[in-house]
Amino acid sequence: MNLFTARLTGKMLSTEAFEKTIYEMQERVKRYRLIEKSPELAEYLELKKIVESSAFQERKQELVNRKYKDTDEGRKMTAFERLRNSREMRRYQRALEDPTFQAFLKFRETDEFQKVNSVKECLKSAEMRRYKMIYHSSFYKNYQKVVLSSDLKQLNILEKEVSTEDFQKRHALWADAKRWQHSEEYKTEQRYLELANSDDIKFFYTQREERIDWAELFRPAFDDDMSSSKNWKPGYGYANPAMKDGHSRTSERQAYNGGKNTFFVDGRMSLETREESKKAVAWDEKKGFVEQVFEYTSDVMNTKQAFTQESGLFMAKVRTKGDGHYFFGLTTGKQNNPMIALYHYNGSTHQMGIVNGDKTKMINLSGMFRSAYYVYSFHWTKNEIIWSVNDMEILRLPNRLPKEPMFFIAQSWLPMKEKGGEGKLRVKWVRAFRGVDDSPLAQRNVKEAEK
Repeated sequence: MNLFTARLTGKMLSTEAFEKTIYEMQERVKRYRLIEKSPELAEYLELKKIVESSAFQERKQELVNRKYKDTDEGRKMTAFERLRNSREMRRYQRALEDPTFQAFLKFRETDEFQKVNSVKECLKSAEMRRYKMIYHSSFYKNYQKVVLSSDLKQLNILEKEVSTEDFQKRHALWADAKRWQHSEEYKTEQRYLELANSDDIKFFYTQREERIDWAELFRPAFDDDMSSSKNWKPGYGYANPAMKDGHSRTSERQAYNGGKNTFFVDGRMSLETREESKKAVAWDEKKGFVEQVFEYTSDVMNTKQAFTQESGLFMAKVRTKGDGHYFFGLTTGKQNNPMIALYHYNGSTHQMGIVNGDKTKMINLSGMFRSAYYVYSFHWTKNEIIWSVNDMEILRLPNRLPKEPMFFIAQSWLPMKEKGGEGKLRVKWVRAFRGVDDSPLAQRNVKEAEK
């Protein structure tokens, strides 16, 4: 696969652009997680329950659509105003407020009232003549009519009710043409809409709608910026303690130097192959372990003590220079298990794939500059394994890996059959992200799909 052509045609991002993409995705995850725990989201979710409830929506419809005349308060106030403002009731009210009429009503209760129609008595008294006029007036007849009417009883009942504080509050609500805008429910809905339209809430739900498995994926379980050697120890990280860890092979030119050829400077790990003589233990296919004098030294380093993981996404930013073979990838530390090559340079060609004896499956990469950093990744899911360089997929295979945790391993070697020389394997950073299949979000998505 020619990556130079892929880069020129835009099928593959540059390393710088790809790293920027990763950074932006991780920043999105950080933002997503902060919002997920924020009081604003908690408030929004609580308000969402309230606003979307049938009770709230029914109340809103009532406040928005119900007409004043159709309310109990509207009907009662209309009836009260109609009775109070009728001609008969207004004249009745004036009678109650007229001092002369009030005096007449008092006089009517006396024995003297029987003389009101007497001409003789009226001639004798101006007051009697006045009372007689009132007695025969339409004003008095109206008073009598109202006093004996059911309207007055109804008016008194209504007046008592409409004058209460509770009725006044309810009436004020229904009489207000903008009652919805003045209601507490409106304030609740406005706050809900304010939060719903906020950048953070919209961002949060945009990611949820995309079923952001990446939110779990792009949260490093292991993140080494190569500022120190704390995560790296010399050797293969063998599972079998009887094995001599860190040995070379008699078919190779270099002795492994116990970490002395690995340096952590300027934010990178530099594993160096040097031309120098060293006597060390080597593995011979026929004789087993033997001592041998090597003309070069190099290193093999691993993260077994600091980090192991089964499944997920594993990434490293790597480059090499000089002669020799270089490997950066994953291993279980068991001899019969496959090794995963994130990066392999076989002396002439870059490769990625599985190293597994006669079942080795590797893909050659061309068009790469050894002096340039690329981001090599291996995505190990439940069903398949995927290799990529920057954002470009290189190889995809069914998952037949053992269900065991793996750890990072870095090494360089010089085959005896090839010309020797010095060289360097440089690793800028290493990251491992938890497997999506086992993430809380993935499990939640599975449960939601099963409903």
